[in-house]
Amino acid sequence: MGCSSQEEGSSERDEAVGEDVEIIVSAAASLTEVLNDIKVSFEEEYPNINVTFNFGSSGALQQQIIQGAPVDVFFSAAEDKFEELVEQGFINEEDGVDLVGNQIVLVTIIDNEQIQSFDDLKQNAQTISIGTPESVPAGKYAKEMLENVDLWNEIENKIVFAKDVRQVLTYVETGNVDAGIVYHTDALISSKVNIVTEAEEGTHEPIIYPLGVINESEKRNESMIFYEYLQSEKSLQIFEEYGFLNLQK
Repeated sequence: MGCSSQEEGSSERDEAVGEDVEIIVSAAASLTEVLNDIKVSFEEEYPNINVTFNFGSSGALQQQIIQGAPVDVFFSAAEDKFEELVEQGFINEEDGVDLVGNQIVLVTIIDNEQIQSFDDLKQNAQTISIGTPESVPAGKYAKEMLENVDLWNEIENKIVFAKDVRQVLTYVETGNVDAGIVYHTDALISSKVNIVTEAEEGTHEPIIYPLGVINESEKRNESMIFYEYLQSEKSLQIFEEYGFLNLQK
C-alpha cells in the first residue's frame, strides 16, 4: 500500500477550506471510540469540516461503496476488502495507507473462571461468538486462528455468528454466550469482560487497517485533509492509547 505524507500539499488544502463541508467516513466498527475521540480535536482545528461516521463491518461497508453509497473516506479492518476497492478503481493505490494494526483475544464475562485458554472452549463453553467470517474481518481472523490450532472442527457447532465485532462483545457482556473472540482494542473499552488470552502470533494473518480516499468523492480536498490528519503524530498517539499498533513507526 502506498504511503502519503501528511505534510505534502496540506498547507494549500488548509487554505482552500471555506464554507462548511460534511465528509462521510465509512469505518470498521472496532474504530468507533478512537475515531470519535480524534474527531473532536480534528473539528477544533478544522471547524468548517464536519465529519460524519458510518460504522459497520468492513465487508458491509465495502459493498455499500460498490453499490454507490456516498462515501468520502474508507477505513477498513481488512486488507482484502480494501484491495478489492483498489482493484475495481474506487480508490487509487497512492491514496491508501496501512495505518494501524490490532490483535484478537478471547474474552469472557468478568466472573467466568471456567475458561482460561482457547483449549477450554472444547469442554467449558456451550456457546462462543465470533463475527461472521465472510463479512466481519475479526471473525475471519478468529476462524483462521481456530483452524490453525485445530479447534474449529471441535467447536464449530457452538459458534454464534455476529454482524460485527461489537455485537460479539455485547453477547459476552450480557451473558448470552460463554465466550467471544474480539479485537484487543474492543476488549479494552469494556469493563464487563475479562481478557483470557491473546491469539498466538502466526496463527492468523496480520491484522492491518488500511485507510483511503474514495476516487469519486465530491469533497476530495476536505477528505484528503482528514486522511492526512489521521496519519499525524497527534492522531497516531490517540490510536496507541486505545491499544492499536502504530504501523507508521
